[in-house]
Amino acid sequence: MGRKHWNLGVKLALVGTPFLLLALLSIAATLWVSWQLDGGAAAVNEAGRMRMQAYRMSLAVGTGEIAAVPQLAAEFERSLDVLRHGDPERPLFVPWDDSVRQRFAQVEHDWLQFRGRWIAAPPAAVAGLRDDVASFTSHIDVLVAGIESHMSRWTALLHLLQMAMMALAVLGAAVLLYTGYLFVLEPVNLLKQAIERIEGGDFGARVERVTSDEFGTLAEGFNGMAAHLQSMYRHLESKVSEKTAQLEEKRERLENLYEVTALVAKATDIDELAQGFVRSVARISRADGVALRWSDQANQRYLMLAAEGLPVAMVEGEQCVNAGDCHCGAPSDTPQLRVIPIRSVADANLQHCALAGFETVVSVPIRLHERLMGEVDLFFHAQISLSAAERSLLEALASHLASAFENLRLNALEREAAVAQERNLLARELHDSIAQSLAFLKIQVQLMRDAQRSGDARQVDKVLDEIDIGVRECYGDVRELLLHFRTRTNAEDIEPALITTLRKFEHQSGLTATLQVQGHGMPLSPDLQIQVLHIVQEALSNVRKHARASQVWVDVQQQPQWRFEVRDDGRGFEHDPSTLDETHVGLRIMQERAERLGATLEVLSTPQRGTSVILTLPPPVLAQAGAEPLAQAA
Repeated sequence: MGRKHWNLGVKLALVGTPFLLLALLSIAATLWVSWQLDGGAAAVNEAGRMRMQAYRMSLAVGTGEIAAVPQLAAEFERSLDVLRHGDPERPLFVPWDDSVRQRFAQVEHDWLQFRGRWIAAPPAAVAGLRDDVASFTSHIDVLVAGIESHMSRWTALLHLLQMAMMALAVLGAAVLLYTGYLFVLEPVNLLKQAIERIEGGDFGARVERVTSDEFGTLAEGFNGMAAHLQSMYRHLESKVSEKTAQLEEKRERLENLYEVTALVAKATDIDELAQGFVRSVARISRADGVALRWSDQANQRYLMLAAEGLPVAMVEGEQCVNAGDCHCGAPSDTPQLRVIPIRSVADANLQHCALAGFETVVSVPIRLHERLMGEVDLFFHAQISLSAAERSLLEALASHLASAFENLRLNALEREAAVAQERNLLARELHDSIAQSLAFLKIQVQLMRDAQRSGDARQVDKVLDEIDIGVRECYGDVRELLLHFRTRTNAEDIEPALITTLRKFEHQSGLTATLQVQGHGMPLSPDLQIQVLHIVQEALSNVRKHARASQVWVDVQQQPQWRFEVRDDGRGFEHDPSTLDETHVGLRIMQERAERLGATLEVLSTPQRGTSVILTLPPPVLAQAGAEPLAQAA
């Protein structure tokens, strides 16, 4: 038969259950004795009332109060009945034995005699009443003494039970403390000692399994953990060396990635990037030769952009390789890193590699967004195989190179777009300003010829004056156009650019210009600032040409949306937006710019009371949504 295992809860239950049962029995016995004492005390009280009732009846008979005697007799009989049968509403009962029964029977006999002689037919004379009452009450006292004797025995038993409960409590506490020490504290102490030995470096510390309960299971687990720690400690040095090597490998990989990233960031053209990349890859991969090949859009030809460590004949022979002529330039549907062993010189596809003495070629595709852009070929004089980390590093370097080439291409396109944008801006400005003045001068020249043919000297002078005015205005337009092109914005705030514009306007026109900025709003983008400045400059140009003002104010309100107002104290004019024609070039230019911004332009003018040009930009969200086409709008 196997050994029976008891868990800790069962052991403690087996130890504590006997004491619990004994405690319950003692409590039950104590309650029962207390109940007996309560009933006896009530019986003594009721018997004492009988004695008082006897005295009251004798007093009523002796004083002649016959009317009260029947009621007193009935109360006495009820008391006898309660003592005889007990009271169901309260604990009242007589502790019967032979002595108590005899004494109770004597009291009943005395009551019958007393009732027959003094209650049923009261005599005329009361001689002898006193002696009968004294005898009757003495027998009641004897009954009470008998009940009290029983109660004293119950009281002694109650005290004995209480002493036994105290002894049981002391004994139970001692047994429970001992079993707690034996089953709990001692195993915990053994575990604590073993843990302290482990903390001190003694990995051979073990806990003897002294019990078969939960602490035994815990001891087994601790011993297993200690054995595992001991095994780990024995192999710790080798593991530390292994982890150190892994960390060194990762550090070297990060350093290589950082080097290539720095190269990519500093490269400004394709040749510099390609040459720097092949040199870095040759050093990082420890390859004997590296070739960087770039593919055309259809992946049909591969052009060698740069090479490192390859023979001159090989570089010249493979300067441009058609797809499929060599295993290096062999595109597939799912391009991936390949390790190509060179086994035979007779293989025409690998003739250059074999003649150069290479044994292995590693082809790393260069991809961007699933599009094959080229490949990097690494050449080795020995047979090699790449680990997963080396493959991942080479693919990461190729990905960096692809991003760098794409950035160079995008930068070139951006520069080209910027040049085209500047040309379009120049053409638009020339068309909107100088071209109009030149067209006006052309018309005046024709009028001059007509006046000369007709010999009208007065008309000739008039036309000459118009030509002079036109030339001056054309010259002013050229100066303003140069001012527009030299205007610079601030990425954070448009106020410095406005101040510069007003200072140039004051210098050019001799008028006083005042700038007032209110509120704090979201800053405008640089493109949006340029458009706003051009509109403000055009409004200032109109003031200089036509207003004949003495002072100009520029008010800027930033909240709840941007609002620019250019106002003067000049002569004003009758403004009708529906009658704008080719003679109102400035207003038309400002209106077109405002429409491209999604803004509103208002012109308020009263003859002899000045003019106000108000530009209100759309809310910030709409302004940002319209910021993309600003380059084309310029």
